[in-house]
Amino acid sequence: MRFLTYAIALGVFGITNTEIGIVGILPIITDKFHIGASQAGMLVSMFALIIAISGPFMTLLFSGVNRKKILAGVLVVFTFSNLLSAFASSYNVLMMFRLIPAFLHPVYFSVAFAAAASSVPKEQSAVAVAKVFTGLTVGMVLGVPITSFIGDQFSLEAAFLFSSVVNAISLLGILIFLPSLPANRRLSFGKQLNVLTKPQLWLNTTAACCILASLYSVYAYFAEYLEVVTGMNGKMVSLMLILFGASGIIGNMQAAKYLSRNMVKTIISYPLVLGAIYCLIYYLGSYSIPMSIIIIIWGAVFIGGLIVSQTWLTSEASEAPEFANSLFVSFGNLGITIGTTVGGWFLSQMGTHLIAWSGVFFLLLASACIGLKIKLFDSKKGLKTSPDNLN
Repeated sequence: MRFLTYAIALGVFGITNTEIGIVGILPIITDKFHIGASQAGMLVSMFALIIAISGPFMTLLFSGVNRKKILAGVLVVFTFSNLLSAFASSYNVLMMFRLIPAFLHPVYFSVAFAAAASSVPKEQSAVAVAKVFTGLTVGMVLGVPITSFIGDQFSLEAAFLFSSVVNAISLLGILIFLPSLPANRRLSFGKQLNVLTKPQLWLNTTAACCILASLYSVYAYFAEYLEVVTGMNGKMVSLMLILFGASGIIGNMQAAKYLSRNMVKTIISYPLVLGAIYCLIYYLGSYSIPMSIIIIIWGAVFIGGLIVSQTWLTSEASEAPEFANSLFVSFGNLGITIGTTVGGWFLSQMGTHLIAWSGVFFLLLASACIGLKIKLFDSKKGLKTSPDNLN
């Protein structure tokens, strides 16, 4: 069963890389199709917008289908969408091949965790889910630098073909190792949707959405910033992305430790730490050596924000964890959409150097939601110090 969880995790990596990896090759896309940086950023934001809109509904729609068929079917779509993207003749064609698989992105994630847990004895389910979650983490921290490196060293086509091959290998692994998993028991829609009546959940969801918007309003234009403001060439940008990703793996583990000790203190502190980094980026971003050091710290804090946001949101919906995770995927991607759009506006209207302030703006909104939720709902009952659900 070890190969099964690895195959599912590889699929998570492949799908995450399809969504996020394109950030590292946006400058190449702008050159090939003769478009602006903000228009190229739409390849990220529109993908995320579809996930945000369709996530919970698509998850509910496919909740009664055999899990093996769902996982395999989604990977077939992602394999061919990346293959066709490699040979797209225009920006509009590339956008079309990007948008089609976006509808199935949240379905794979929700089913992947459930399939991994049900494929092993109950006492091993947490370990299996953790391994699958690693695919998301690695996709987030290494997908961009790997794709950027392939695009810079070889070609744009090779970068898309890499994602296609990864998804194809995962598909083969699932077909071989995953047994048929019929959905014998289906949690009613009503029970899952009931969590939406909790106002504290909506405050947590808004905070998570704003944190993701803050992260990606700046990160979506990472390569553009380093080239224009810091003055780095393509190879140096690829190296910086690798440093960013490597430090992110450490940051993810550290964030989990802080959350297990005191979730509320961690969520309160997070916007302050990330905001301080954005200030450093603004004031020191034109200097190569200081910026290189900042990138290492930024990478660790960036990836930590993913698990911080996910834990904060799902802590108020432990009675329906799978649906809560679909909400995180949906509203997280809504945050990515809003963030990349606003970041693109800052870039085009105010200049690349000022883009860090778009991230600060969203952090202020997130802090307001966090403070309001704690004051209204946690002050009387006592603060939670550990997450209810990390999946």
